Amino acid sequence: MLNTLSSVWKLDELRKKILFTLMMFVIFRLGAHVPVPGINNQILNELIGNGTIFGFFDIISGGAFKRFSIFAMGIMPYINASIIMQLLTVVIPALEKLAKEDVEGRKKINQYTRYGTVVLGLLQSLGMALYLARTNAFLYPGLQNYLVVAVVLTAGTAFLMWLGELITENGIGNGISLIIFAGIVSRLPAGAVSLYQYVTAGTLNIISAILFGVLAVLIIAAVIAMQQGERRITVQYAKRVVGRRVYGGQSTHIPLKVNQAGVIPVIFAMSILLFPSTLASWFPNSGFANAIVSVFNPRSAFYMFLYALLIIFFTYFYTAVSFNPYDVADNMKKYGGFIPGLRPGRPTAEYIEKILSRVTLAGAIFLAFIAILPNILMGITGVNLYFGGTSLLIVVGVALETMKQLEAHLLMRHYQGFMK
Repeated sequence: MLNTLSSVWKLDELRKKILFTLMMFVIFRLGAHVPVPGINNQILNELIGNGTIFGFFDIISGGAFKRFSIFAMGIMPYINASIIMQLLTVVIPALEKLAKEDVEGRKKINQYTRYGTVVLGLLQSLGMALYLARTNAFLYPGLQNYLVVAVVLTAGTAFLMWLGELITENGIGNGISLIIFAGIVSRLPAGAVSLYQYVTAGTLNIISAILFGVLAVLIIAAVIAMQQGERRITVQYAKRVVGRRVYGGQSTHIPLKVNQAGVIPVIFAMSILLFPSTLASWFPNSGFANAIVSVFNPRSAFYMFLYALLIIFFTYFYTAVSFNPYDVADNMKKYGGFIPGLRPGRPTAEYIEKILSRVTLAGAIFLAFIAILPNILMGITGVNLYFGGTSLLIVVGVALETMKQLEAHLLMRHYQGFMK
């Protein structure tokens, strides 16, 4: 792998792409330290520590929300807009037709996603400003200051969206994913320092720290194996005679990924579960609101049980939205493909659906386990983990995808890839 990395730098085109991506990372991290004026950071840090949805924003933005910088909202409005557009393409026939078109159709879908990002970002920033006004987080309260904060946060999100698209066009990998990746990884040094402080203070002994490191490596290996895992269904294509030539007759497969939905179910489930406690925090003197906050405490057994159930549900839901076995079966039938032992058409679709349901169950249970594992470890050890299950899934997924793109560039130039 080291030889392959050295080969990357020998290629002028790849070296320029990597340097451009790193430069965009520098701009992103510089912007994450430019604060929005007029905010009391002490009150904001207390809100993040109370388990509201702001804690999740801080993880995705790489600590930019804790400093309440111009990138405080991160790229979350773009992610939400993309998810909404994916769901709408299934519901609205006109959007589905656009999604199936060539480059022009995808350009229009991307344009609608950008508009949706700005609208969602503005609504989210306005709601955030009003909520912070209720908690007296503004140093200089007033409608004008609320609007300024909302516009600055929306502009920061739009700038990050543009930065991500620049990385996608001129750099390596998916720009939006890499920005999230950079934000999460930037928290690692602070986590390592905190772990060192726990050991030196005697809160955590050195043996426990080593075991924690070994466990982290094993979990990462398991996540990689699950992300790469797939169930291959053999497909045979019938021979066709066209003129004097024989076409077809080859054998291929349909790869059904174990984790078809990626990290989206975890994000959906976390957003839904953090919403009640965030609303309840609007009424700090209410007994009912305090009960809701205690019930939806991330370390409570009820929260973790409900969290796991929602992840499993959304894994099935998103898999059903993104993968249609009946469309796959129709396309196979159209091009003369069939699964050995099954008739083309409906029997093939039902077989694929059955296999997909079983594979998705394994992926959903694994996602739920990885997502709640940090909460369990924090409850047992009492150590605040900076690297949660959601962060781990995102980092591993983006790293694997970027590695595949580097490997593809090298293989086109007859270099040995990462995988032997």
